[in-house]
Amino acid sequence: MSKAKKFWDNASKNYDNTEKRFEYIHSKSRENTKQYLKSSDTVLDFACGTGTTSIEISDLVKEIHAIDISPKMIELAKEKAVINKVNNVFFEQGEIFDTKYKTESFDTVIAFNILHTIPNAQNIVKRIDELLKPNGLFISVTPCLQDKMSFLVSMQIRLVQVMCKIGIIPIPIRRLKSEDIDDLLEYGTFQTVNSEKIYKGASSYFIVVKKVS
Repeated sequence: MSKAKKFWDNASKNYDNTEKRFEYIHSKSRENTKQYLKSSDTVLDFACGTGTTSIEISDLVKEIHAIDISPKMIELAKEKAVINKVNNVFFEQGEIFDTKYKTESFDTVIAFNILHTIPNAQNIVKRIDELLKPNGLFISVTPCLQDKMSFLVSMQIRLVQVMCKIGIIPIPIRRLKSEDIDDLLEYGTFQTVNSEKIYKGASSYFIVVKKVS
């Protein structure tokens, strides 16, 4: 098992509780997302975590393929789907580069709170571009750890940086600005549809881009 997978497996136990302090940002991001979804959409939820977003938007789309590298996260997501009687979300432990996901097979790809934790974000964006149909949408929200934040969150981020440096947290936590996300999504045929900076103790950047043929 990779160090990153093991880390997210361990984090899954308290993941929902630890994210409650940022619930305003998460809820705002989900509400923003809903206005861009259609009942005919096939959606890919990349790095779905415990499945909260997929389950909340499930009744607005045709189907969702929700993936995460952590099998423990997927177990929790499947339990939520059963409790909420959701049948059109297919949770699976896996990678976005899996060849079973075909070129131009998704109307929408969402990626919440992940782009700042991966070293190869440009490769991920390129893969998303490949998977989207023409005029498909990529919707993401990303913590921007160089933008405005409260003193408490700033202290927590410093602690996280120390833990990353000594190897306790085996994933990169990049301190991005919203402009960095704009630059990242200039790749290929993407055109910005909408963006919004969301702040509640910490800053996150919500953005929607369209794949233009």
